[in-house]
Amino acid sequence: MSTMNQHITLKQKQELALKPKMLQSLKMLALPILELESYIKQELETNPLLELRDEKDEEDIDEGSFEQEAPESSIGLEDVETPQSQDDTIAEARQLTEILDQWNEYHSSGGDYSRIDSDGDHGEALIRYEGNSKDTYLEQLYPLSLPEQEVDFITELVDSCDVYGFLPQRFPIEVMAKRFRITPERAQELHEIVLNLSPKGITARNISECLMSQLSEEQKQNRIICGMVCEQFENLIHRRYQKIASYFNVSEETIMAAREQIARLDPKPGLRILQSNASYVYPDVTLKLIDGEYEVIINDHITPNIIISPRYRKMINRGYFDRETTSYVRERINSAKFLIKSIYMRMRTLEQVSLSIIKHQYDFFYNGSGLMQPLTYSVIAQDLGKSESTISRVVKHKYAETPYGIFAFKDFFTSTAGRDDNYENISRQKVKSCIIRLVENESKHKPLSDQELVDRLKGEGLNISRRIIAKYRDELGILNSRLRRK
Repeated sequence: MSTMNQHITLKQKQELALKPKMLQSLKMLALPILELESYIKQELETNPLLELRDEKDEEDIDEGSFEQEAPESSIGLEDVETPQSQDDTIAEARQLTEILDQWNEYHSSGGDYSRIDSDGDHGEALIRYEGNSKDTYLEQLYPLSLPEQEVDFITELVDSCDVYGFLPQRFPIEVMAKRFRITPERAQELHEIVLNLSPKGITARNISECLMSQLSEEQKQNRIICGMVCEQFENLIHRRYQKIASYFNVSEETIMAAREQIARLDPKPGLRILQSNASYVYPDVTLKLIDGEYEVIINDHITPNIIISPRYRKMINRGYFDRETTSYVRERINSAKFLIKSIYMRMRTLEQVSLSIIKHQYDFFYNGSGLMQPLTYSVIAQDLGKSESTISRVVKHKYAETPYGIFAFKDFFTSTAGRDDNYENISRQKVKSCIIRLVENESKHKPLSDQELVDRLKGEGLNISRRIIAKYRDELGILNSRLRRK
């Protein structure tokens, strides 16, 4: 007979728990300016104590008046809040108003909002910013630890695709493999690897090969689905379902069921990584060079328009309201103060990070060289005494307007691309500038190959791998040498 034993043990466990308000503050830190504006408006909807100021509000309301007036309605003595609680609530309201007044004064004296109208139309400040998702696509190769020449071979394959992700039907994969010293068998294996990267089907030589690579293992065992994709594809696209059913000796319903599965596949996967991902952005900060020093202007224009609602202002002025109302008003005041504090901390951190970036990219900002030094999040984090995750949140999806144009914050952080002859680190931005210069001056009838670019840069004292050259060339939107030839 078995016995059941119960034991009580003490176990000490250390874990970090973030409170909801802290999560809210971190979320606001990561938001770019346009999303922050929408977020604040949503917060104002949940806090009726606050609202955005209209022009008529400035004429009708004296924001500093919180003197108690005689009560306008009679309330039972048992419901009336104590005078001390009333005074505390009014004092809290006055403090919040002073905070909002300080915001208003700060922005009106230091900010330039002439480009932004009252409807939130950012006009000319909006710019078109191009993104490139091909790099993200090729990053899937990193966990495979492929040799450099194989990564170069795959990059060349992807570069040779059209906008839909297809190679020319008679593309000589085996011939190209010889240039990279890869056997034909290995070239086919690498091509199969590329076909199965996400999105699947890129570098296919025809639509059947593209769709076959997207089938699941179970679907590949289905002779009807495979046959419709390969043997009967012409009949499929012309909707000759009866003819296909006769070919496989099955019912037309079976063909239609297989068709439904094939219809879920993507016949143009290249559009998901090769097309332009342009979007409109608005700079979160403006970096201005004034009297030889940079000043950071935070483009936060909505905060100065936040005021205490006239309705609640009048209610607080009357005083002598019941306990429940006093408790609610105080809770809304505390929530409003936390919102303002979070906005302030976001602005302050953004300002600190901006100034630190300017300090570490001195040559770019002060000398106008156009070149940036290698810089990582950890360097800025150590400089400001903050965590790398905080720096990451500040940098993410944010933009800065500088005397040299508008840049994504992440553009100021550049990893080491290689070393020069003095074993000094070289930034990727410097390498990109060199690639642009060499390509602009090359012969249009005999463009420089990636290996020739490597050799040219090595002659200038820069030791960069061929894989890095191909990657940066792609980021710059420069075609491979074969496609640049005229």
